[in-house]
Amino acid sequence: MTTRTESAGRDARHPTGVVGDGPAIEATGLRCCYGDHVAVDGVDLAIAPGELFALLGTNGAGKTTTVETLEGHRTPDEGRVRVLGRDPARHRRALAGEVAQVLQESGFAGDLTVAETLRLWLRLHPRRQSYSDPLTEVDLRHRSDVRVARLSGGERRRLDLALALATGPRILFLDEPTTGMDPASRERTWRLLRRLADDGCTILLTTHYLEEAEELADRLAVMHRGRIAVTGTVAEVAATRRARIHCVPSSGAGRDLPPLAGDTTWDGPALTVRTRHLQADLHRLLDWADRTHVTLNRLNAAEASLREVFAAVQADRGEIEETS
Repeated sequence: MTTRTESAGRDARHPTGVVGDGPAIEATGLRCCYGDHVAVDGVDLAIAPGELFALLGTNGAGKTTTVETLEGHRTPDEGRVRVLGRDPARHRRALAGEVAQVLQESGFAGDLTVAETLRLWLRLHPRRQSYSDPLTEVDLRHRSDVRVARLSGGERRRLDLALALATGPRILFLDEPTTGMDPASRERTWRLLRRLADDGCTILLTTHYLEEAEELADRLAVMHRGRIAVTGTVAEVAATRRARIHCVPSSGAGRDLPPLAGDTTWDGPALTVRTRHLQADLHRLLDWADRTHVTLNRLNAAEASLREVFAAVQADRGEIEETS
């Protein structure tokens, strides 16, 4: 069965999403429109200091508009937004450096070297400089003298992250930060982001890689049609879908199953049980198989995955349930 011990450990760090003096990032009743089109419709978010929060969304869900508003690039049509207690649109200068962003497109000058790009960036933020070596942090020190135009796509993403780290930010907005990275660079970036959050940096991550959100996020939210369809820890979000038991009972077993809490379906000889009581139903099924000398071939039992939850939201099947 699938286990989530690492996720459970992360889940315990910020059980309510608000610690200390209040949220580092907060949106209340956020509503954003483009003419008659409502892109964001009443979104509420509260992200704690030091929390790594993943914002996921189906196509056209309003995720980009939400993040742009939180970053201060646009003002909401309705609702209230606060970043470190300030309105990000009105106080962009005051928040500069304390809030850093890694966008999908950086727009760096291709003729500058990596080192020159970093020096230029630091000149723009003379009062907010980290004591760490950001190029070493992202494994780009050996590429210091290489012009930006000659970097690979993955290396440019790592340079984006290095510049964001250079100001020692308290809040980090990351838009698809590992796109174009090879597996080793992605793993290294994951470790860095986890360490930053552990050190107190608040991170809002948007990503299309569901495994990235599942691996990193303390909490997450999935947006659909301008609203948050489901939110919580990875375990809480997965619990909005039923667990699954799948097997192929040996021939001659018949279909006289023991009483199960979940729903059973047959596809030829294959049995699937969808249940919110995985352990109890699995125990009953195994006990029944033992008593009746039935072999449960290809037995697989697992909690629902984030991918299943996302697919249910995307299909708008109304299968997401609230959990206590």
